[in-house]
Amino acid sequence: MKNDSSHLSTNRRQFTKTSAGLLAAGTAALAFPRRAMADANSKMRIGFVGVGGRGFGAHVKSLTKLAKEGAPIELVAVCDVYNVNREKAAKYIQSNLGNEPAQHVDFRDMYAKENLDAVCIGTPDHWHAKQAIEAMQAGINVYCEKPMVKKVEEAIDLVKVWRKTGVVMQVGVQSTSLPVWDHANRLIRAGQLGKVLMYQTEYFRNSDLGQWRYYELTKEMNPSNIDWRRFLGVDDGLSEEVPFDRAVYRQWRRFWPFGSGMFTDLFVHRTTTMLKATGLRYPARVTGSGGIYLEYDGRDVPDVSTVVAEFNEGVQGLVTATMASSETPIKQVIRGHHGSFVFGNQEDFDQFTFVPERPQVTHISPKEVPYEPQIIRPDQRMPENKNHAHFQNWIDAMVANDPQLCNNTPDLGAAAIVIVNLGARSYRQGKVYRFDGDEMAVSEADGSWAKRWEDRSHQRGKPEHVPGWEAGDTGSKIFDPDYQKLEGPWIDGKDPAGA
Repeated sequence: MKNDSSHLSTNRRQFTKTSAGLLAAGTAALAFPRRAMADANSKMRIGFVGVGGRGFGAHVKSLTKLAKEGAPIELVAVCDVYNVNREKAAKYIQSNLGNEPAQHVDFRDMYAKENLDAVCIGTPDHWHAKQAIEAMQAGINVYCEKPMVKKVEEAIDLVKVWRKTGVVMQVGVQSTSLPVWDHANRLIRAGQLGKVLMYQTEYFRNSDLGQWRYYELTKEMNPSNIDWRRFLGVDDGLSEEVPFDRAVYRQWRRFWPFGSGMFTDLFVHRTTTMLKATGLRYPARVTGSGGIYLEYDGRDVPDVSTVVAEFNEGVQGLVTATMASSETPIKQVIRGHHGSFVFGNQEDFDQFTFVPERPQVTHISPKEVPYEPQIIRPDQRMPENKNHAHFQNWIDAMVANDPQLCNNTPDLGAAAIVIVNLGARSYRQGKVYRFDGDEMAVSEADGSWAKRWEDRSHQRGKPEHVPGWEAGDTGSKIFDPDYQKLEGPWIDGKDPAGA
């Protein structure tokens, strides 16, 4: 295959042509027959940056399985700063698919030499933005493990590049490929919950080791086998140079320079799906709290934390957890004036429950909407494996050359990052932050947020609604009892209700 700039566009036209009938049937029914991919040049060349942990267990293994099922992909290169990871991933691909992938230490060498159509990024958080942005600028499609990036500013920059380049990028919150979130969003926009008021979500865990210390340290993890300076990102301005430490290398989520603990490893999962279900995106105000109350093991990041996000649509979002108690989590819930959707815990949902408010509040007859919980099941069947489904969705989008087909696009990924990162920043700095979604700018919050809603109330204004709202005033009114006619200031001693 020639290493020239026509490779991407030519192949994508071929993908679209050979797969058009298949895509018309929809993602749920998609399969990749080997006969359609007989021409090796019609396959997308995929490389991997970061093939330890999830980069191997989810990225390499999922795409190997898809390739064996006939997906139009070739796994051609692996890149990692740790030679043990590189060799393990390359050997796995060769033993399962028959080809020997190239091995690289520097992701830029892989981008330049391997004529890639797509790359999977499974590196520590502090590398995500640079590796994803440089891939997109090279015309390479991207699958990036969550969190999409580490910082708010990186999220803003990445979305700009994504929109400018038009490449396909999927963010690795795999639960966004479950049907429940789109189904809930359709019902919310149609007004089933009435005015949406808040969501709450969680990610409770427990361990006798301390979180992320269950990633085992081995003697093979040493400076002879690991390019430590490259891991740190010193030459790219991503980290200061510090002495080699196996715990920092393997358990990097415990330390602020490389990860953000539960904020970006766990909260981003739950926050993303709540945004997908409600249709909300960027918050207007964010605060975070918590502390290290038990796990005194040398970590930086808290073992108890809560983030509260406020939205211009008049919705509050909450995500909370402790890493040291798991048996009594709160339920995941979206609340509205006419009812709530209850999703339970964890994330593998094939159904959820609608809990209506009482008829005296909703003014809806129980004959029309029964005043009892109702189980709701999406029409689309839940995938057997959400990792597999999420990667297949990415492949579908690349075949169609349509960035919007991805279930977790960078603009959704960026909105989640703004919430969880500002929550972490608030916790660390002791400040409340405001985010301007029009200017894409962060500032310190003031009293204007409360005043905005007070003014709306005094002016007898109307509620705001989630994006895509289709239900008019449904579930968005309160009713004045007759005695409220007596309300009002007495001007010059005169009763506003008259004689």
